[in-house]
Amino acid sequence: MALHHKLKTFRLGGVHPDDQKLSAQAPITPLPLPKTVTIPITQHIGAPAKIVVQRGDSVKVGQVIAVHEGFVSSNIHASVSGRIGVIEETMDSSGFKHMAVNIRVKGDDWMETVDRSDTLIEEIKLDSKEIVACIMEAGVVGMGGAAFPAHVKLSVPEGKHVDYLIINGVECEPYLTADHRIMLEKSREILVGIKILMTALGVKQAIIGIEDNKHDAVELFEKLLQHEQGIAVAALEVHYPQGGEKQLIQALLNREVPSGGLPSDVGVIVHNVGTTYAIYEAVQKNKPLIERVVTVTGKSVKQPSNFLVRIGTPVIDLLIAAGGVPEDTGKIVSGGPMMGKAIADLDVPIAKGTSGILLIPKEESTRAEVYNCLHCGKCIEACPMGLEPYRLLILSKKGNHSRAKEEHILDCIECGSCSFVCPSNRPILDYIRLGKTQLRKPKKA
Repeated sequence: MALHHKLKTFRLGGVHPDDQKLSAQAPITPLPLPKTVTIPITQHIGAPAKIVVQRGDSVKVGQVIAVHEGFVSSNIHASVSGRIGVIEETMDSSGFKHMAVNIRVKGDDWMETVDRSDTLIEEIKLDSKEIVACIMEAGVVGMGGAAFPAHVKLSVPEGKHVDYLIINGVECEPYLTADHRIMLEKSREILVGIKILMTALGVKQAIIGIEDNKHDAVELFEKLLQHEQGIAVAALEVHYPQGGEKQLIQALLNREVPSGGLPSDVGVIVHNVGTTYAIYEAVQKNKPLIERVVTVTGKSVKQPSNFLVRIGTPVIDLLIAAGGVPEDTGKIVSGGPMMGKAIADLDVPIAKGTSGILLIPKEESTRAEVYNCLHCGKCIEACPMGLEPYRLLILSKKGNHSRAKEEHILDCIECGSCSFVCPSNRPILDYIRLGKTQLRKPKKA
């Protein structure tokens, strides 16, 4: 079923950067196996997983190497077969150090329990509790960037009632096309994944939200859903950050998630299309989350690509496969230009939440000169959360974090719209991120 009406969008703020979807026509291509992988045990929001292997152990693809610690945590699996090497702290793409397991690759020997066939399995044999348990065991997390453990989202707190599932196929971040390609190439699997999620949640209504610059994906799902009940596809206005959970819920259902609240507070659960496909593989194929699609792109990149990559693969391997690092590269970013973070080391590993690698030319990567705030109010107009970004910058810079909290700094979704429109080139998002980090640090006893 399709929702035919005027294109919807969220009401407050937002911007319209050039989408630069250079890799939109590049099919998903499996990346050759690396020589080694480095698999962080913290690839998700919540507690780090507990390592259950030792140096010298032999492992197969799909074998558990670290188990979830507590409810808000996630299992980690070997993405390759081979021998466990060093287990030590390793820097991630954000510049933080986490414990990680190194595996020296030997062959490609999978766990026998994984169904590696391309056969579509439509019949759902598990009940709600079994589905959630299966997703937890498979280590599935949100693959749109937040990396929130998927089983936690599906465990709706007592007293809350969910009546809608939203599938996020917006991919509003410029340059990135991984979700677009998954929708085109794995649409039937995604549809089964949606039904799995609806079964797990006990809901009868689902909407797939897709930005209107992906006409082929919208049309494909319209055809697939012609004879489906309770599942609709909606084309949305191209309006950044349309893919934010709160913005998407407002655009599609006109429901307002309260400050500090969650989508479940307004009866909604949101899952990304990549996550939905991973859930299909986990439930129907018994396949853990050991690989993902990653876009490698940029204006000077020889072959903008969408690679299917084993978790833990060094970033440099992807860059080589896309034609190498262009001479005019000034910055390499994990993610997109609005929310991504610059990478300092090309040996950092691809993680479950890595959606793209963007190479930015030198002339576009240098920070422009910063001027005093003009008090023009453009950052306020652009903020989709109704905040006062310039004020949050000042409070964070001065270390007045308690006041920043009162000004709802934790409601910031870090979309970067404020920095994008600032005529004085002020690093607004940088300071807001700093302030949020300080607020979330454990208090000393």
